[in-house]
Amino acid sequence: MSERSLRSLYISHGGGPLPLMGDPAHMELVATLKQLAANMPRPEAIIVVSAHWEADVATVLEASAPPLYYDYSGFPPETYSISYPVAGHPELAAEVRQCLAAEGLAPAADSERGFDHGLFIPLKIMYPDASIPCIQLSLLRSMDPAAHIRMGKALARLERPNVLLLGSGSSFHNLQAYFGKPDPDIYQRNQAFENWLVETLGEQSMDETEREQRLVQWSTAPHARYCHPREEHLLPLHVCYGASASAASAVYRFNMLRMLGSCYYWE
Repeated sequence: MSERSLRSLYISHGGGPLPLMGDPAHMELVATLKQLAANMPRPEAIIVVSAHWEADVATVLEASAPPLYYDYSGFPPETYSISYPVAGHPELAAEVRQCLAAEGLAPAADSERGFDHGLFIPLKIMYPDASIPCIQLSLLRSMDPAAHIRMGKALARLERPNVLLLGSGSSFHNLQAYFGKPDPDIYQRNQAFENWLVETLGEQSMDETEREQRLVQWSTAPHARYCHPREEHLLPLHVCYGASASAASAVYRFNMLRMLGSCYYWE
C-alpha cells in the first residue's frame, strides 16, 4: 500500500455500452481494465470523475443509492437495462466537498443525478460484484486544464484510507476518426499524441513543474486538437495527475476502435 491515502487511475471507458456487448474492437480495452483491477489493491471506495458530467462548479454526487443514467443513444434496448447496483457514499462525498472547499473551489452537491456510463461501464468490468461504494465528481464546464489539476490537488487532502480516484474518459476521442474511413494519416496523428502523453506522464526524471506545464498547455502537443476536438475526455486525467503530482507508476497501452489508447496509474 502506498503512503498516499488516495490512489489515482485514468482509463478509457470505451464507446457507450460497447465494452459490455462483446464488441471485438473493445477486447483489448476490456482485458486492460480487468488487468488493472487484478493488479491494484482493491479500494474501499471510489471517486469517479467522468467525462460525461460537467457543471459550472465542482459538484459532488452525494446520494446514498444513485440510479444509473443511460447517457448514450442508438444502442439495442437491452443496453438500457444494464444493472450495476452500487451504493453511493454520502460521508465520502461530504469529505470530498470539504477538500474542495479548503482549496477555495466552492463546491456544490447534487443528490438527484444518476451514475453515468463513465462509471458503470468500466466498473462493471473491473469490479462486477458492485460492492465498492462510489461517488461522482463533475468536470468544470470551463474546461480549464489548470483548474482541473487544482481539483486533483484538493482531493490529495483526503485523509480517508484506501480510496481510488478514477478518471474515466479516453486518451483519444475523435468520433469521426473512430468510425470514419481508415486513413494512415489518422493513425500517425493518434500515435504522435499518444507518444507525447506517455512521455509526459511516464517519464520519471521529468521535473514536476515541467510535467504540470505540459498538461496545462496540452493543446500545443502534436495533433492535440485532432485527437481531442473537445477536451472533456482528457480532463479527468488532469484531475488524476493533480492528486498525485508525480509521474505515473504504470502505463498501460491498448488498441480500441482501431486507435491507440492508454491508461495511467498512480500508486
